[in-house]
Amino acid sequence: MLATLIPKTVDQPAADPVQDFDPRFVALPAGHFIGGRIVPGDGPAIEVRRPSDGLAYGEIPEAGETGVDVAVRDASEAQQKSGWGDCPPRERGAVLRRWADLIMENRLELAQLEAVGSTRCIAEAYTGEVPFTAEAIRFFAECADKYSGDVLPTRSRSLGMLMPEPYGVVGAIAPWNFPLSMASWKCGPALAAGNAIVLKPSELTPFSTVRLAELALKAGLPPGIFNVVQGSGQATGSALVRHALVRKVSFTGSTLTGKNVMTDAAHHGMKPVTLELGGKSPQLVFNDAGDVETVAQRIARGFMANAGQACVAGTRLIVQRGIADALVAAIVRHASHAVPGATWKAKSRFAPLINQRQAEKVHTAVSKTVAAGAEALCGGDFFEGFGGGFFFQPTVLTGVQPGMPAVEEEIFGPVLTVQIFDEEEEGIAQAGHAVYGLAAGVHTMDIGQAMRATRAIAAGTVWINRYGRTTDFIVPTGGFNGSGLGKDLGRQAFEANLRQKSVLLDF
Repeated sequence: MLATLIPKTVDQPAADPVQDFDPRFVALPAGHFIGGRIVPGDGPAIEVRRPSDGLAYGEIPEAGETGVDVAVRDASEAQQKSGWGDCPPRERGAVLRRWADLIMENRLELAQLEAVGSTRCIAEAYTGEVPFTAEAIRFFAECADKYSGDVLPTRSRSLGMLMPEPYGVVGAIAPWNFPLSMASWKCGPALAAGNAIVLKPSELTPFSTVRLAELALKAGLPPGIFNVVQGSGQATGSALVRHALVRKVSFTGSTLTGKNVMTDAAHHGMKPVTLELGGKSPQLVFNDAGDVETVAQRIARGFMANAGQACVAGTRLIVQRGIADALVAAIVRHASHAVPGATWKAKSRFAPLINQRQAEKVHTAVSKTVAAGAEALCGGDFFEGFGGGFFFQPTVLTGVQPGMPAVEEEIFGPVLTVQIFDEEEEGIAQAGHAVYGLAAGVHTMDIGQAMRATRAIAAGTVWINRYGRTTDFIVPTGGFNGSGLGKDLGRQAFEANLRQKSVLLDF
C-alpha cells in the first residue's frame, strides 16, 4: 500500500489539528480484546519498539494455543447467541456506519496511536489512514443488505434456491505497514456478512486495532463479535489459523508466510483462505507517457511512499529508451529531496523502516546489487543523524540485470531499479515476474498500447496513467500467482465471507 493508496479526503477541518506530539504520553490499550473488554493475558510479554528512534515503548502479551482458544470460543459463542448473524442485514449495516462515525470522531487519537509506533507519519495517518479506514467500513456496511441469494431455474414443480450464510468465526491476520486500514479490509466484510472475527494485528504495531475494537463495541457491536489477540505470527497467528472453530481465514503479509497459512488451513479444517501477499510491481513507461515531471512524481510516490513498505510498491521502473534519461533524472531529483522525520512530527513525510531487521534486509539487498554491477544514482545507505531510527535513503539503481536481489526480491524499502527497453514487446516481457503478480503501472497516451500491456501483464491490478488506489472501494484488489488468492475490497470481498447453501424444494 502507498500514500496514494490512502488518499486524502475532502472533509478536512477548518483548523488542522495535526501537531507534533510527545510519544511518551500516548495511552496504549495494551492487551487482548476479548468479550468486549481488554484482557491482560498471561503469556510471555513481547517488547514493542518505535521505528523512528528504536526505543521500546510498550509490550503486549502473547496468546498461545490457550489464549487463542479462549478468544475464538468466545467469538463463536457470541456469533451464535447474540443474533448478529441472524439480525436483519440493514441493522448490521447501521452498526457499522455508527462505528465508522466513531472512528472519525476519534480521528486524532487513532492517528496518534497509529503514528507513535508504526511507519505512518502523523499527518498521513490523520488525513489519510483513519478516514480511509472509516470509509472502507462504510462501504461494507452498505454491502450488508445489497446482496441476496438466488432463485434457480429447476423443474416446474420444484424450487431451487441458493442461500448465503455467514461462516461463523473468521480468523484474520493483519500486517504492520498499514495497521488500521488493513484491519478494516478484514473486519468490514466479515462483520457485514454476519460473522464474528478474531483479528491478530502485527506484534510490531499492536495497539491501534484494540482501540478500533473498543469503538466497534461502543457503536453497538455485540461483545465477542470482534476479538483481538496479540502475539507473534509463529505462535498466535498459526494457532488462530489452525483452530477448529475458525471457518475462514484472511491474511495479508509475505508470500512465504502465506504458504504456511494455506498449508495450516488445509490441514486443519479445509477452510477457505483469502491471501494478499508479496509483490514486485513494475512501472512500465512508454515514450508517449506525457509530461515527464508528472510521470516522475507518480513513479517517485510509487516507490517512496511509506518508505517503500507496501506490497504494491512500484519498485521496478521499465522505461522506453526515448524518455529514459529525462525521466530517471527527474525521479532522482525527487528522491534526493526526501526529508526524513519522526512519525510524531507534524511536518514529517518520509517514514522510517519498521525495525532493524527490515533495515538490514534493505541495506543488504542494495549492497549486493551494487556489488553485482549496478550503480546507485542516489541513496544506497541510511540517513545519518537519526540515532536508533531506521531511515533509509530513497535509492535509484541503474545498470541492473535479471537475477540481482533488488530486481527479483520484494525487499520492502524505498529502492527503485531501472531497466530500459526499445520495443513494446520487450518492455512487456520485462514487466513480468517469475513469482509475483500483485500490481502494475502502465504509462502511455496510446490506449491501444495501454490495453495490450494490461492484457499481457500477469497482475491482479493494473493502473493506467496513475499508481495507487482511491476510495473507490468497489474496485477489488488481489494478486495472481505468488501474490495471493482471492480479493480484498469490492463485492468480491464481501461475498467471500459468505458460504452458499443449495436448496431444492419439491411442491
